[in-house]
Amino acid sequence: MIDARLKLGHGCGMLKIQDITYAIDGRRLFENASATIPTGHKVGFVGPNGTGKTTLFRIIRGELALEGGEIELPRRAKIGGVAQEAPATDLSLLETVLAADIERANLLADTSQDPNRIAEVQTRLADIDAWSAEGRASAILKGLGFDDSAQKRPCADFSGGWRMRVALAAVLFSAPDILLLDEPTNYLDLEGTIWLESFLARYPHTVVVISHDRDLLNRAVGGILHLENKQLTFYQGNYDTFAKTRAAKRAVQAAAAKKQTAQRDHLQSFVDRFKAKASKAKQAQSRVKALERMELITPPEEVAKRVFTFPQPEELSPPIVAIENGAVGYGGPDILSQLELRIDQDDRIALLGKNGEGKSTLSKLISDRLKTSSGRLVTHNKLRIGYFAQHQVDELHLNETPLQHLQSERPDHSPARLRAMLAGFGLGPDQVDTVVELLSGGQKARLSLLLATLPHRQAYFYWMNQQTTLILKVVKP
Repeated sequence: MIDARLKLGHGCGMLKIQDITYAIDGRRLFENASATIPTGHKVGFVGPNGTGKTTLFRIIRGELALEGGEIELPRRAKIGGVAQEAPATDLSLLETVLAADIERANLLADTSQDPNRIAEVQTRLADIDAWSAEGRASAILKGLGFDDSAQKRPCADFSGGWRMRVALAAVLFSAPDILLLDEPTNYLDLEGTIWLESFLARYPHTVVVISHDRDLLNRAVGGILHLENKQLTFYQGNYDTFAKTRAAKRAVQAAAAKKQTAQRDHLQSFVDRFKAKASKAKQAQSRVKALERMELITPPEEVAKRVFTFPQPEELSPPIVAIENGAVGYGGPDILSQLELRIDQDDRIALLGKNGEGKSTLSKLISDRLKTSSGRLVTHNKLRIGYFAQHQVDELHLNETPLQHLQSERPDHSPARLRAMLAGFGLGPDQVDTVVELLSGGQKARLSLLLATLPHRQAYFYWMNQQTTLILKVVKP
């Protein structure tokens, strides 16, 4: 069902966003914003967290109704995106992905005995290359980290993060005319991310991808759609080209604003000096009119720089963590064994490896969420461990605000002090009193990160994260 504000074009082949306006709870996200994305372009969609990127995807898919303006789609365009993880069913991963091609599934299920209909079905199956579908689906799953044996297992066997990969595989296999991807690398390891970059670069249709992964935005896209100040601007080129172009544009705008300010000050100075003198009154009046006619050039706003601050740990004698011939598992066979690891206070460690090989298991072992099944793990008696992982945002209370989360942890702090702490992590006045359910993914991650870094006592602080870290770093480059 196409929303009233969505319009089917007449073969134009472009995605046109025309003068759209939309607000959530009275907060404007778009105000007369426009942009055009040509057919077949690979576009990165960037902008500050919480400004409306995911919301625009929902508008394009027809899930939200605009207040004003319209979005024009190519006629008969198929739009695809990953809104949620694949369901935990008894269908195998391969069957789940194959089912995403609805036309193929319907054609194969056609039981007509009419010779003409049979011929029509067979012709159409050949046209859509239906007989190679299983191989294509399997190749996509393999690229996203599922080997042949995993592809035969039911979806219900896999965790939510893995089923997000299956959902991504399904939408890639369905090959929509407009592919909308919202942070697709969040659940991918290094190999999966590299594979996706290559896949998107070769994808024959239009792609719009929300991402903070600069490498992906440099290697897989040829255009950048930028959301800022409720407006959309389309730039040709990858992310680095966009950054240079935007910086140059802002520099020109700043110089023009500075020049105009000097000119206005000069005119105003003349008016102030001579408006009371009869001999100069006419000249002063002409300058007043010149000031009134002058169209103001607004200087570009300074980019807000968020500098996270963390508790300062006391000096601890090395090692702060040591594992000797350690092994760990989940009650069955060991996932990791013969572990030998030493971590000192000044270490900065990146933990890399394919998904399923035990990175999270090792993180949980070091953070005391798992115990060794054999061997020894010794930590400094003053070591405090803070843990922030990929699914940490799932532990937030959706019906509470960030301020309420922090008040639960720090009931002795004043609201002003708590708001200052939230601001230090990029959560401003518009977000601190908004329930978590309405925050963007990036804003939820910031709140989770702040909660993970709260010091409960004077002790050494140690933090893990799948993307960025201070001491032990579980990274997804």
